[in-house]
Amino acid sequence: QGQEKLSCNPKKENGTHVVLCELGNPMKAGARITVDLELSVSGLEDMGDAITFHLQLRSKNSPGPSNASVTVTVPVEAEAEMELRGNSLPATTVLPTSWHWVEGSRRLEDHGIKVEHVYELHNKGPGTVSGVTLSLAVPHLLGDHVLLYLLELGTEGGMNCSHHPALNPAQV
Repeated sequence: QGQEKLSCNPKKENGTHVVLCELGNPMKAGARITVDLELSVSGLEDMGDAITFHLQLRSKNSPGPSNASVTVTVPVEAEAEMELRGNSLPATTVLPTSWHWVEGSRRLEDHGIKVEHVYELHNKGPGTVSGVTLSLAVPHLLGDHVLLYLLELGTEGGMNCSHHPALNPAQV
């Protein structure tokens, strides 16, 4: 007959999170009620691919094995949209026609004009992400000639970086 809002109270019981909802007291014998529960659960990043709820109907009048219980398993799917942004500083570079490669030099200017490429990986949400791998292929050779001299690789924000063995081969 009509709808009522339940009064629910979260608490911890034996190391698990419990939500107790009072359905009504006293309840008439043979009464039938339908309850819709909407639960908002946070911190599911490390829960695996499902979360299990144990639902139990308890009566204060008739405790014992007749208390009905059901287990509901709900799949957990993380959703996050990643975006990769790239920038080159300077955006445009022109190598003078008089410039030439100096074999064996340890001076930076003898290996070309410095260009810094910056890549930013952004999580646009709504979920958090971990264990992301970004593979970046940089064409450093054109045939037998050096196209880009890879000087260094760096990261910010707690990320790990493994680099190509051809990084700074002349130790400039």
